Amino acid sequence: MSIPAIRARALVKWFGEGSTKTLAIRDVNLDAAFGEMLYIVGPSGSGKTTLLSILSGILRPNEGSVVVKGQDIWSLDDDALAEFRLNTVGFVFQDYHLFPRLTTAENAAIPLILKRRPWTESLDVARHYLEIVGLAERADLPPVKLSGGEQQRVAIARAIVAEPDLLILDEPTASLDGETGRRIVEFVRSHVLNEARCIVIVTHDSRIAEFADRTITMEDGRITGEVRGA
Repeated sequence: MSIPAIRARALVKWFGEGSTKTLAIRDVNLDAAFGEMLYIVGPSGSGKTTLLSILSGILRPNEGSVVVKGQDIWSLDDDALAEFRLNTVGFVFQDYHLFPRLTTAENAAIPLILKRRPWTESLDVARHYLEIVGLAERADLPPVKLSGGEQQRVAIARAIVAEPDLLILDEPTASLDGETGRRIVEFVRSHVLNEARCIVIVTHDSRIAEFADRTITMEDGRITGEVRGA
């Protein structure tokens, strides 16, 4: 049997204490496979982004475990956890988080620079991935010169430039019009997903539902349903 990309068990996360304590995640169990594009959907406040942050090693749960490629990530110390995030996870944020004073290529190269790869080599690899996302001719422009869809593709190039095993996208179409959003997610499915990579997308956008292999529904911090296919 192959090792799951992600196996989460009995996850609980709360914020605050005493009378202000709020449960954000309640006894969540989840598996995700390599070669799978998994959606997590639900209303605002249902715990989607909190769960995403726990799965990707950003937010520590109060209870439970997350095993990625056979390693319980929340048993790691802070240094090892930072290495896990750098080497295993690519994250595409809702608001892109591009650096305005850097060029498109420099933005895409950041994960390699953090790995202490040589500057010129990092830029060359970043340009290759910008070509993959259709932005080779925009490599020397600052983000302000790009459209919203182009900025999202730069964020995707940055997330995959170090070839992560897990790609995490938080509301990737929230700031895009419907057609651009569909093109972005269709691109991710066609050109970024492969048998050695797992992609997890948090979304509330029903217009991109057709691209999911599996969709998990959350409500009030719990998983309340699962559907395979669109």
